[in-house]
Amino acid sequence: MSAGVTTVSPETSVEEAAQKMLSEDIGSVVVVDDEDELLGILTTTDFVRIVAERQPKDNSTVSEFMTRDVETAGAQDLVVDVAARLVEERIHHMPVVDEDDHVIGMVTTTDLTSYVSTLDEHDAE
Repeated sequence: MSAGVTTVSPETSVEEAAQKMLSEDIGSVVVVDDEDELLGILTTTDFVRIVAERQPKDNSTVSEFMTRDVETAGAQDLVVDVAARLVEERIHHMPVVDEDDHVIGMVTTTDLTSYVSTLDEHDAE
């Protein structure tokens, strides 16, 4: 799990969100309200859809394009269960939330690849 999650508000412009993702070399931003509760997620896949459907207007906001029904994991969820849900839902990013729906981390397919790559190292010890 990555603990440093980049967040934006629903009013953030699509252009600003894209610039943030590019500058931080990340594949998603989590959309939160003023109390840091999860509202949605905007991923690189959403940007493909945005471009395919229409060019975003200068005033397009994240709330217009974000995924609202977000699959989430809890901090105590097993890695194998999270991996199975990522595969089943065909997604690459899953926010980790606490009991109050505040985002505390993110699990990505890249995180799982890193995890698998260290399994042999632990077996060798």
